Amino acid sequence: MNSLRSLIFPAAVVILSALVFTASAHADDISWNAWSSGTPGDPGSATGAIPGGPTVTYSGQISSLVLDYPSWTPSSTYVGGAVGNAPLATDNIIQMTGGTGLAESITFSSPIVNPVIAIWSLGSGGNPASFDFTSTEPFSVAAGGPSAEYGGGSITQGTGANSENVYGEEGNGVIQFVGTYSEIDFTTPGFENWYGFTVGEDATLTNASPVPEPETFMLLGLGLAVLPFLRVSLASRRRS
Repeated sequence: MNSLRSLIFPAAVVILSALVFTASAHADDISWNAWSSGTPGDPGSATGAIPGGPTVTYSGQISSLVLDYPSWTPSSTYVGGAVGNAPLATDNIIQMTGGTGLAESITFSSPIVNPVIAIWSLGSGGNPASFDFTSTEPFSVAAGGPSAEYGGGSITQGTGANSENVYGEEGNGVIQFVGTYSEIDFTTPGFENWYGFTVGEDATLTNASPVPEPETFMLLGLGLAVLPFLRVSLASRRRS
């Protein structure tokens, strides 16, 4: 029995490790919201739609709806973790200044799983700004870095009591929430000349299929191929 375990366990570890690696080694396709109309104000509003997904409504502080700026490049700033593609420059951004104390919200016409928010030019040198989310909206920073327009660096997530907040001093990047959401609520308490955001849906999760990927079939086949060798080795050990 011990000899059987010594043969099967290492093979199982290799196969399972390969399966886990395959499941986590790719980034997901993000469907970014295409904004279509906006009304500036404190509060103002904006609407759009995620291609193949829900309509999106924003309510809160808005200076303008900008449809041809920024470029959302370099892509390395907005691609990371499970986020496989940056927003399109033509869709584009809610322009804000923050600093109003308004309750702000993004509402989806139907729930979406693990939504993402791309943030551009948050704060400036010596003048930090933030998006303050709620304790029921867990997220992580998926990517960050400079923007093609103003340079800067990555957005950062707060720690401890501030872990619900995203900060920047000319910060750029993408955050991804965990869970299913019909609405995301936040405030933007820090004033800065202008920064902005857009939102997207993890289309890979939305269109998930129970059919295994080709790599999974290959690894399962590898596992089945190993079994005859294990049986032969076990039989020879028993005869000896």
